[in-house]
Amino acid sequence: MSQYETNIFQNLMNGDFAAEGDLIQLITDEEEQDPGSETFVEEIPILSVRNTVLFPGVVIPITVGRQRSIRLVKKAHKGNKLIGVCAQINPNNDDPSWEDIYHVGTLAKIIKMIVLPDGNTTIIIQGKKRFQIKETLSDDPYFVAKVDYLEENFPKNSKKIRALEESLKEAATKILHLNPEIPREAQVALDNIDNTPFLTHFLSSNINAPVEAKQRLLEINDGVERATLLLEFMMKDIQMLELKSEIQKKVHTDIDQQQRDYFLRQQMKVLQTELGEEGPEKEVEDLRARGAQKNWPVEVKKHFEKELDKILRINPSAAEYPIALNYAETMVELPWNEFTQDNFDLKHARAILDADHFGLDKVKDRIIEYLAVLKLKNDLKGPILCLYGPPGVGKTSLGKSIAAALGRKYIRMSLGGLHDEAEIRGHRKTYVGAMPGKIIQNMKKVKISNPVYVLDEIDKLSSDFRGDPSSAFLEVLDPEQNFAFLDNYLEVEYDLSKVLFIATANSLDTIQPALRDRMEIIEVTGYTMEEKLEIAKRHLVPKQRKEHGLKTKEIAFEKAALTKIIEDYTRESGVRNLERAIGKVVRNIAKSIAMEEEYDHKITPDAVRKILGSEIFDKESYQDNSEAGVVTGLAWTSVGGEILFIESSLSKGRGKLTLSGQLGEVMKESAMTALSYLKSKAETLGIDHRVFDQYDLHIHVPAGAVPKDGPSAGITMLTAMASVYTQRKVKAKVAMTGEISLIGKVMQVGGIKEKILAAKRAGIKEIILCKKNKRDIEEIDPQYVKGITFHFVDRVGEVLEVALTKSKVDKPMKFTFTDENKSKD
Repeated sequence: MSQYETNIFQNLMNGDFAAEGDLIQLITDEEEQDPGSETFVEEIPILSVRNTVLFPGVVIPITVGRQRSIRLVKKAHKGNKLIGVCAQINPNNDDPSWEDIYHVGTLAKIIKMIVLPDGNTTIIIQGKKRFQIKETLSDDPYFVAKVDYLEENFPKNSKKIRALEESLKEAATKILHLNPEIPREAQVALDNIDNTPFLTHFLSSNINAPVEAKQRLLEINDGVERATLLLEFMMKDIQMLELKSEIQKKVHTDIDQQQRDYFLRQQMKVLQTELGEEGPEKEVEDLRARGAQKNWPVEVKKHFEKELDKILRINPSAAEYPIALNYAETMVELPWNEFTQDNFDLKHARAILDADHFGLDKVKDRIIEYLAVLKLKNDLKGPILCLYGPPGVGKTSLGKSIAAALGRKYIRMSLGGLHDEAEIRGHRKTYVGAMPGKIIQNMKKVKISNPVYVLDEIDKLSSDFRGDPSSAFLEVLDPEQNFAFLDNYLEVEYDLSKVLFIATANSLDTIQPALRDRMEIIEVTGYTMEEKLEIAKRHLVPKQRKEHGLKTKEIAFEKAALTKIIEDYTRESGVRNLERAIGKVVRNIAKSIAMEEEYDHKITPDAVRKILGSEIFDKESYQDNSEAGVVTGLAWTSVGGEILFIESSLSKGRGKLTLSGQLGEVMKESAMTALSYLKSKAETLGIDHRVFDQYDLHIHVPAGAVPKDGPSAGITMLTAMASVYTQRKVKAKVAMTGEISLIGKVMQVGGIKEKILAAKRAGIKEIILCKKNKRDIEEIDPQYVKGITFHFVDRVGEVLEVALTKSKVDKPMKFTFTDENKSKD
């Protein structure tokens, strides 16, 4: 045996052979000779082994632990040291019979026997010659069988054999390179083999194949067939090793990249520390320190800490890192249970409200009530106030005054045209460009949990395929729900119950009923001429003077000049157009000062006309009552109240009713109701019933280009019809408004304050109203209705009794009828 083999054996003997099947293959000097040159006995003891197939010429260690096997090994070791080795079919069978072992095996010689401390015995054996069991002789105390020895069948000097031998060596060399677990010395052993049968045995013993495959190779007698099948197995092994190597290389590359990134990050951290800059960990620690100062709810605190821990596990170069960091920053920047101290000085609050806004007593009283209850109870949930009224009356600016009165911070959110629900509830943070909704964004901006939050133009909300924002506001504006408002981006509940929400609207019709039910509606009516005059003197003129850089002594408005602007250049409930007109006058003076021109610092009505041009609006005035069928009505528009003239005339015809003046369906129905009522009461009113069939009635409401609708003109139309049919005069300087029913009942209408102001501007002295509208008059400051007489009626007959005089007009119409030749004066 060579020195190389001796070293292997020494290493083998010093090793731990706990598992059966540990393989060491050797090339011995004996293998250089013909393995068939020795003579072997026919009857041999048979050792069954598990998970191992022994090939001729190969040396392997085997650990025997079964008593039968130990007795066999000891007996053989004392004798000729020859045993037969057969593989078990089922390796899990601890007591195999003859049927449980393969009947083709290898004769082996025991080279060394070692008894281990645990009682097991390890033998080192070398395969000699293949055999096949011919007859079983005994199975006690161990297997003994009679065998026939099998000869190797390799053609000599065959090109095919040489080609197979070269292919096997090339395949083996490739396996050695692909499998790093095989010792490099195996290549030396492979190069020293020049015996084809032993080469096939050596490689068959080493291939990565199951016992069944190796047993199949052992049983093949034809050398070419065996070598070909072995090469097939080795090629499969090569493919598997190449795939495994590719996978390992890829994984190794990924690990190397991660290690490279780790070392680079560590170096960056050291450099940032040296330069005094902050790294990712420093950012997270700063957020954690800021979070520790927050008055978090328990669940929110746990969620925040969890998010910070998640950030630390994310690679700073990953796309998720800035998203997670922005989310944590949003959470820590939000005010959590951070409040300003409310100012409970009610007199101070009232003084601020009075200084900022003239009038609006109902709204001011409501705010003072809220402050009073909050002062007494100290835990009142924020009510949802909705200021409803025409444009320009100060609804939005009132929110600032309320915030100043309470000592709270102020937020304004415009809802006009908002149609995406995500604008309220936010986007889920997994989306690209996700952000919180505007509610949470504004809370973060103001940094306080109890601001005054003005939701401007809530009636202008719209909806489309992206959702319904008004439905999202159902949670925001409900004091019983908004303590746990859930923003999609924030993912945790946020308390909005301490926020004082104030909504503004021009119309209640477009507000969703469920949303309107959650708000306390406070009507902000239009200003009277006297109120506008005071607002102009106290607020608008000083504001415009300051905005245009003028001093008090450089411009002064006479009361008559302001009155002219209000009456002749604006027609509105609010004061926006009034402010614009005053601003135009102030700019004209500023231009004169800048160009060093001479000017009169006192603004008179003539100066107003010179600067603003010809009057835009004619002052509404009462028309005289010389014509029958002309009655003054009162109407409400989006810019305030107006007087409305109803004109009616009769012409010979067939009783046709014509309506003109762009009247809506409601007004047309009011006209037909009034006509039907007159027909039913014709005898009572002294009207010849034939006039309804033989005369056409035309009702017109100027101006014809302005659309008009609503039930308020019902009694006005009835009075106009009664006047033209009876040819009786309408009482001078009287106006009216009210809805009528078919049975002659007068019903209440809205917009009374604006209508009264319009009547007063037109010089009306008497006004007819429904009895139920009396409460609206009581809410108006008495100084604004001074000089006007009110007639509160319940039936149509009372309207005609007040409105129509007993005398006829100066030139009454003469009626002629075809059925009898007589006239009626």
